[in-house]
Amino acid sequence: MPDKPQILVVGSITMDMAVHCPHLPAPGQAIRTAANFVTSPGGKGLLQAAAAARMGGNVSIIGCVGDDLFGHQLIDALQEEGIDTAAVCTNSTAPTGVSIILVDSKGENATIVAAGANAAVTADDHLFTHEDLFKTADIVLLQLELPLPTLRAAANLARSHGCMIVLDPAPGMQGLCSELSHVDVICPNVIQAELITGKQTGEERADMNIGLDLIAQGAQAAVLKLGPRGCLVVTGQGEFVRVPPYKVDIADTSGAGDAFTGALVTALGRKHDLATAAKWANAAGALACTKIGTLAALPTYDEVRLLMADNGNT
Repeated sequence: MPDKPQILVVGSITMDMAVHCPHLPAPGQAIRTAANFVTSPGGKGLLQAAAAARMGGNVSIIGCVGDDLFGHQLIDALQEEGIDTAAVCTNSTAPTGVSIILVDSKGENATIVAAGANAAVTADDHLFTHEDLFKTADIVLLQLELPLPTLRAAANLARSHGCMIVLDPAPGMQGLCSELSHVDVICPNVIQAELITGKQTGEERADMNIGLDLIAQGAQAAVLKLGPRGCLVVTGQGEFVRVPPYKVDIADTSGAGDAFTGALVTALGRKHDLATAAKWANAAGALACTKIGTLAALPTYDEVRLLMADNGNT
């Protein structure tokens, strides 16, 4: 395996509770024929940290859990992935965050999040006390599941130490503040891209316009996650690279975006250009769709490399 890039994730840590049902419920509807219920470590921060670690990154995470059963289980899960948890705080007054995920028969999903201890992550208590992690990081990876002031401070700290900043703007936000729009790479999915820009995706020219809008807002580059249409790379020089999808049998899409982002940052940390990194990310996202669950579905470096080789993308 290639050298391990230093990746710092500032993000959420939750316990996922997934229910598999024939279709997503309409308002007021009760579905009594759900087929499966699974608990699994989750949160965008944890999952993307685990995805990067499985792809060969040397990963640390800053976050917070409750002093409860879920919290202790999640710290154990992070450590089992080889992730440095020294900067994960245990909060005695707030419960561990939870995510409730509904997955339909086609593998599509809907998620509800109760932030819990994630809402207690602050710059003073959690970032500045672990500034040494920013000093050694090649890439700082952020999402939008922590308090906005904390994320703004994390972006500023990363800049001050010369880190590349990658933002996965999940779960989405209508517009971004300056600190979070001026990042090195932003990698939204379709829904998040539409929320941020107020524009609609769906066909190539619309995708390109959204990418250019994200660049105009301050990002140095954008990678649009387009699901079954692959992804689109847009650079600050106005260059476009469409990366086609990998064809796989879909079981569950709920971990795909996190697998994509974890692979993207690891490839960037290994100094791949953005288009090449997007190929690794597409492959990882595709493989995650072939398994049920979130953490359990995240692929390893060798699995991704094999899929790429089988498709002529070594």
